[in-house]
Amino acid sequence: MRRAGLDYHEWADVRSYDNWDDFINKTAPTNLFTFSTKAKKYYTDVSFQDGDYLAFGPETRGLPQEIREARGMDYCLRLPMLEDSRSMNLSNAVSVVVYEGWRQLGFKDSC
Repeated sequence: MRRAGLDYHEWADVRSYDNWDDFINKTAPTNLFTFSTKAKKYYTDVSFQDGDYLAFGPETRGLPQEIREARGMDYCLRLPMLEDSRSMNLSNAVSVVVYEGWRQLGFKDSC
């Protein structure tokens, strides 16, 4: 985390949870979007709101099915990929989605 954050640690709000249920119970997210190559809906098909949560899984295996489907598949999103191509690197995928959400919110500071 220290290396990845470089000069941005003062703006980071890192929180840890014991497990997925602990996260859900403590945050009670209204809008929680999960991401998967298995989703049918694109991240550009939704209107992001201030306070939305985004959940990405590990590059090697993605999010477990029960997490992807917990809120329903309308909340499971994908990034478009060329057929037969490998999945996008996790940090790049997160960047693409976060910037789209930030754009939709008018590049507000609170995002």
